[in-house]
Amino acid sequence: MSSERDEPVRQRLTRAEAKARTRRLLLDAAARVFARKGFTGASVEEIAETAGFSIGALYSNFNGKEALFLELMAERGLGRVAEAAQTLDRHEAGTGEAAAELGRLLVHVADKDIDFAPLQAEFWLYAVRNPHVLDTMAAALRAPRQELEGLVATWLTEQGAPSEVGADAVATVVAALFQGLVRLRRVDPDSVPEELFGQALRWLFTGIGAAPDRDRPAPEEPAS
Repeated sequence: MSSERDEPVRQRLTRAEAKARTRRLLLDAAARVFARKGFTGASVEEIAETAGFSIGALYSNFNGKEALFLELMAERGLGRVAEAAQTLDRHEAGTGEAAAELGRLLVHVADKDIDFAPLQAEFWLYAVRNPHVLDTMAAALRAPRQELEGLVATWLTEQGAPSEVGADAVATVVAALFQGLVRLRRVDPDSVPEELFGQALRWLFTGIGAAPDRDRPAPEEPAS
């Protein structure tokens, strides 16, 4: 029997599949180079070489290292929101189990995923010093932000929050809380114990649930 018949037939990638594979390899290489060199120290030449491609291949897929970094940041944000959504699927929002798991997520980001938070801080400083980057940064982070808003909207509905409370505003607070606590834990771990993030979310949503809903009619005063 011919050995050729025993070998699996390799299907050629479609043009779209080949492009997606190239982008993935470039993103993975960029993540490694950024982790070693930082955003400022990384070069497109080294990223392309690490991925096994030419500079031309890199620029045919991304505008430069800013675009690479922002896509990595958006991917990371989407991943975090997905993890939080899975936690809330397993546990009812507002319960101790959900709070504990969300707290462990923050601790993992602060203590284990040690490369990306400093890179985010470095890129934020770079963007502030180069204001033309800020709009691009905001656009790149729109997808994870919308996912977080959807998750918060569901949570607000389940908690019976007042209709005037916007999911976009609450999502801003939740994101800022998460990012701020991650940075504080890196500086002073004892000040941000594992349970703090979950507790803070419960405080936030308890306060929202207790707020009066201006769309609801005020209760009638008892007859004197």
